[in-house]
Amino acid sequence: MSPSQASGAIEIQRLVKEYRSGQPVLKSIDLTIPNTGLTSIIGPSGTGKSTMLRCINRLVDPTSGSIWLNLNGQRVDMAQLRGKERRQARRPIGMVFQEYNLVDRLTVMENVLTGRLGYLSAWRAWRRKFDEQDFADAEQLLQEVGLGDFINRRADALSGGQRQRVGIARALMQRPSVLLADEPTSSLDPKTSIEIIQLLREQGVQRNIPVMVNIHDVELARKYSDRIVGMTGGHVVYDGAPEGLTEDHLTTIYGGKAWLE
Repeated sequence: MSPSQASGAIEIQRLVKEYRSGQPVLKSIDLTIPNTGLTSIIGPSGTGKSTMLRCINRLVDPTSGSIWLNLNGQRVDMAQLRGKERRQARRPIGMVFQEYNLVDRLTVMENVLTGRLGYLSAWRAWRRKFDEQDFADAEQLLQEVGLGDFINRRADALSGGQRQRVGIARALMQRPSVLLADEPTSSLDPKTSIEIIQLLREQGVQRNIPVMVNIHDVELARKYSDRIVGMTGGHVVYDGAPEGLTEDHLTTIYGGKAWLE
């Protein structure tokens, strides 16, 4: 498929990733992510969920295949980009990490502002020379994620849920065309997990961008997703609406009834 023929925000075609030769983690994945809505990726550990997200934003390099993205009005194949082109293409791909990836010694505001570093020149990035608009945007985002009163708090003084909210605000500072979240609730209690998924969904709707989330909690995925993709053994074995996900599908995805426990 050429870029002009692709219809989704993300078009993954025959994606393969091998960390060791002859041992693919992703086995010729074909997947289309729509332009809006929250898509949850479920499946057992080690099945390639995180690897797929990291291929999309090029934190890891695909072995083969294509990853077409709509970024700032242009269609680009992330799998083919190198050097400066890759760095520029990654700017509007927001990423929320499982372990937050905050700088503990920095304040909440300073951590959020790092989401703009990719847009600065090397000198301005080194000096942390942000525009006034960046400060205003960061403050507004912190209000939106419920941390307006924590602007000057150090990151290491926050709870897990608060740290993840900072991570979401930082990703949104990139003014993303796509928002990716890799296990954003795995270290959180059930109540906070619901709040974080709701926040990701709300921000996607507000900005009219797609949100793609790796998640272990099947019921959370069912309740808050517009679409669910089930993976096992490096393959996609379910791709459809949450209400269509049956016990038989889950048995195929997880290889038994352990998902019920």
